Amino acid sequence: MADQDPGGISLLQQMVASGTGAVVTSLFMTPLDVVKVRLQSQRPSLASGKCLLYCNGVLEPLYLCPNGPRCTTWFQDPTRFTGTMDAFVKIVRHEGIRTLWSGLPATLVMTVPATAIYFTAYDQLKAFLCDRALTSDLYAPMVAGALARLGTVTVVSPLELVRTKLQAQHVSYRELGACVRAAVAQGGWRSLWLGWGPTALRDVPFSALYWFNYELVKSWLSGLRSKDQASVGISFVAGGISGTVAAILTLPFDVAKTQRQVALGAVEAVRVTPPHLNSTWLLLRRIRAESGTRGLFAGFLPRIIKAAPSCAIMISTYEFGKSFCQRLNRDQPLGS
Repeated sequence: MADQDPGGISLLQQMVASGTGAVVTSLFMTPLDVVKVRLQSQRPSLASGKCLLYCNGVLEPLYLCPNGPRCTTWFQDPTRFTGTMDAFVKIVRHEGIRTLWSGLPATLVMTVPATAIYFTAYDQLKAFLCDRALTSDLYAPMVAGALARLGTVTVVSPLELVRTKLQAQHVSYRELGACVRAAVAQGGWRSLWLGWGPTALRDVPFSALYWFNYELVKSWLSGLRSKDQASVGISFVAGGISGTVAAILTLPFDVAKTQRQVALGAVEAVRVTPPHLNSTWLLLRRIRAESGTRGLFAGFLPRIIKAAPSCAIMISTYEFGKSFCQRLNRDQPLGS
């Protein structure tokens, strides 16, 4: 059998357990992710003085109109979302219920290997940090989570970009391919990592906060029992609480990531180059100037509704898979 971690299971078994959790979570949570992305990619209404182009659910200003509001009387926006439930209803009504699972294949292709690598790397890094006494047991989860997520974000960033485009604009895979090719031709292969900065700023702190709070809450709920004996129910509750806290604190970077990635391959009808903001901080300032502080927390409800159960399902499935593999390994005859 392959080398085993301190928990008594092999790396392959760890990856299978985390991959299973990723599949289950993706199937249930993709509709909330689609709604969140649509709300975040929606630009503020500019009916007072600007004409607009509506294309695939995204609103873009074209030019400054000298005639004021009269310029916009022709425009009827069928899917201007006012909230989470409104987005659900309008997406289903105008695009069909299948749209709520837009980007699911890309999500599975990205999430399953990424989650397997991420969770396995986290456990191995945490064990390494604790065994070598490189950091205290209290902060080892925070450091291990941040390092594991940084590596994972870098590897899967192009797939994350593809998924965001599919969810935000409901384009076909052929249109998406043309969009990616145009972006690569214009900006090189670095274009596929568009949004890496805000994604890292969102996911690395998220992981550090999540694992730090998860281990604390799980230890508190477990009482006198050891961490390895904590029930799946305790992992579920601890994961949900930790995921909610981390999601709230990192939401502005999620909004910035969505807007940066939705801009990939944008070709304006009037041949005007869209503004390109290299700095994530400048992008956050622009969002705040256009939409106020509320704009930085666009998609708050679907992100929180998604974060709590998805983190709870993922970690409890992972812990259950690890426990199952540990029992399976103990029950195997020696030398088999």
